[in-house]
Amino acid sequence: MGRSPRKGVECPPGKGAVVNAALVDGIVKAVLYEGYMLYPYRPSAVKNRQRFNFGVVYPRDFSESLAGTDACTMQTECLALGCEKTQCVVRVRFLRMVARSIERLAEGCTQRVERLEVNGKILQAWQEAVEEEIEVTEFNLSALTDQRMQWPFGLSARQERETVRDERGTIVANILRDKAGIRGTIELAAVRLEHGLFKLTARISNASRMEGYGSVSRDEALLRSLVSAHTILEVRDGEFVSLVDPPEELRDFSRACQNVGTWPVLVGEAGQRDTMLSSPIILYDYPQIAPESPGDLFDGAEIDEILSLRIMTMTEEEKREMRQSDDRARQILERTEALPGEQFLKLHGALRGFRAVKREMQ
Repeated sequence: MGRSPRKGVECPPGKGAVVNAALVDGIVKAVLYEGYMLYPYRPSAVKNRQRFNFGVVYPRDFSESLAGTDACTMQTECLALGCEKTQCVVRVRFLRMVARSIERLAEGCTQRVERLEVNGKILQAWQEAVEEEIEVTEFNLSALTDQRMQWPFGLSARQERETVRDERGTIVANILRDKAGIRGTIELAAVRLEHGLFKLTARISNASRMEGYGSVSRDEALLRSLVSAHTILEVRDGEFVSLVDPPEELRDFSRACQNVGTWPVLVGEAGQRDTMLSSPIILYDYPQIAPESPGDLFDGAEIDEILSLRIMTMTEEEKREMRQSDDRARQILERTEALPGEQFLKLHGALRGFRAVKREMQ
């Protein structure tokens, strides 16, 4: 039996985008830092020496040198209902790695060191991260079916230097923070599947060049990568279709969507369909942060209660390294140490509601 065309598609104004912003940002940040640092939250810990298992878009040179095992692209495809007036915005958010190195100054010479203690503070080489966002200018969905859009982007290389003085005021070290240049393209395309129904494609490509890439380490490649990359799609005068639970008549179209390294889900208040988050971690539609959670812990499949209790059992020396190695790790430690007893009780478990269970007759 043939499928009848979708008739009478209306374009209701998208009123949910502003309301969604805080919800989307909370979910994105939680996933953005997934794997950024794992318990015991110290650079010296073995499992923190290679991080970021999800959502890394590597430079093409590096990816090709490894036969594509580390992807240099990420693709999102989703369905949208709309009309000639439907407008869209696409934003890509990711972490940009910053190489932090330590220079010790002695007798007029400088020496790179992995670790240095000054005035009781531990200085340690590390890969920090800063958040970046690339927003594609608003575009008309219908017009995109006639002409693909290429949106090149570039982030310039930069070095920051911070001097470190001892108790006498003498400069004894420098902290160097190096950002490598990153460039790439966001490519957008749309296909009209039937009247009022579109397939929207957003493809991220990392074209950053790497000299001698055949011998480049993964840590070096990360400096020119988009880490924990997400795509956020918003629609006005239209709505997105759930790919997790699409209407029966659209299931074939949803199965044909090709998502590479990412999974699009609806976000916002339940029932809203104007915003979609394409995440490198599998989520359901309308994900939420548990209200009992005191804050992000970055650890994959984290259980707040267990991780918080483990942090409290760390030695004072371990806590000192955690506190001084990374600002986000310091915040985790301070937040955990300040948790009141009643908050720990809330972390132990929560009832969301009850439902009737029908018992079968024996």
